[in-house]
Amino acid sequence: MSGVSSLPYLITDFEGVGGKIKQRPEDFVVEEIPLYEPTGDGEHVMALIQKTGLSTLDACAELARQLRIDRRDIGYAGMKDSQAVTQQIVTLPMVKVQDVRNIQTDRIKVLWAEKHRSKIRMGHLSGNRFVIKIRDVDPMKVVRLKPVMETLHRRGVPNYFGEQRFGRRGNNDLLGAAFVRGDDKEVLRLLLGDPRPGEDPPDVFEARTYYQAGDYEKAIQSWPRWAHTERRVLARLARSDDPYQAVMAIDMPIRRLWVTALQSRIFNQILTQRINTIDRLMTGDLAYKHENGACFCVENPESEQPRADAFEISPTGPMIGRRLSMPRHKVRDLELTLFKRYNISPDDFRSNTRDRSHGDRRPLRVQPTDTRLESGVDEHGGFIKVAFTLPPGAYATILLRELMKNDSPLVPTNDPEPSYPNEPAIETF
Repeated sequence: MSGVSSLPYLITDFEGVGGKIKQRPEDFVVEEIPLYEPTGDGEHVMALIQKTGLSTLDACAELARQLRIDRRDIGYAGMKDSQAVTQQIVTLPMVKVQDVRNIQTDRIKVLWAEKHRSKIRMGHLSGNRFVIKIRDVDPMKVVRLKPVMETLHRRGVPNYFGEQRFGRRGNNDLLGAAFVRGDDKEVLRLLLGDPRPGEDPPDVFEARTYYQAGDYEKAIQSWPRWAHTERRVLARLARSDDPYQAVMAIDMPIRRLWVTALQSRIFNQILTQRINTIDRLMTGDLAYKHENGACFCVENPESEQPRADAFEISPTGPMIGRRLSMPRHKVRDLELTLFKRYNISPDDFRSNTRDRSHGDRRPLRVQPTDTRLESGVDEHGGFIKVAFTLPPGAYATILLRELMKNDSPLVPTNDPEPSYPNEPAIETF
């Protein structure tokens, strides 16, 4: 399966300004916009932290260490990239406000902290504000971006999921489909086998080749020490020779990641097929109301289209699950065709206990607001600065992709160790 580089652009008559992003953390600034304020009382402390060069999970680990609490008890509303300066909300249980305010490290600053009644949950955001510098670019090209940003504001940014969801081998969606179907042998083949010469590192290629040949002991010995999941699954398989038991040895968050990758890939493929009419309604569409997230079935597209033109509503795509609401007519047929490619349906989520994802409708587009364009030169050279706000769950790099039009990797990887295939880098959104 291909990544984001194969996804079609919305704006095809603009060649892009090129350039690079994330060459240094301060070039990519993200600020969460809270959905609500702290309550002022309760057993948690809500804090706004600013982190530099740290992932969300690494920042939480450092907070947990300093406050002597379990990292799993720390709440956060969104995952943020390490290659950035980000301000985000966290909640910390059973700690003193002053202890939180006193935390200051080289890469974490606490900007404010107040009492709060509950743990913040994923998605509890109003949006994210981005201020991003594009480097290795002619600053004078900023004038060419104004009409492009106006088009994106009017028609919307494609609400694609970033390729990080699909793992370094690009097959997390296939793992998710096999897991939901209960095809444990296929899960193990994708996780432990399927050697790819020239793509896999030598030790990983060797481990996968041994698995494919049925030599589990040599496969265990060949997997690098960082491959904790693969080694644990192989050990279980060597003891039990039971594919189901081996798959159940995989941590639940990893299995859940695979399922979300499946949902995301299907959504991206639906959006790809509708990219040229991303702002047009079809009969049978389930339209998304941007003011409250509710959906309704479109029976008369012509009468509803003015609301879409005003960006009050948008067509949606599926996030497959057991309670997924289905559209009608040709839109329904399109979605069912894609489900069949993976040999799955919403019924597979209803009839098993492996994954109980509810399913949802996701708008095909999002509207960037409060946009601003600037250019300049600093000690690192010329740049174009792009600022905008997006709703939660939308990817900033997808908007930048429309401006830059270069599908060489936008985000350089600096991971000290690779993580195959189930621990992708976190996309900032």
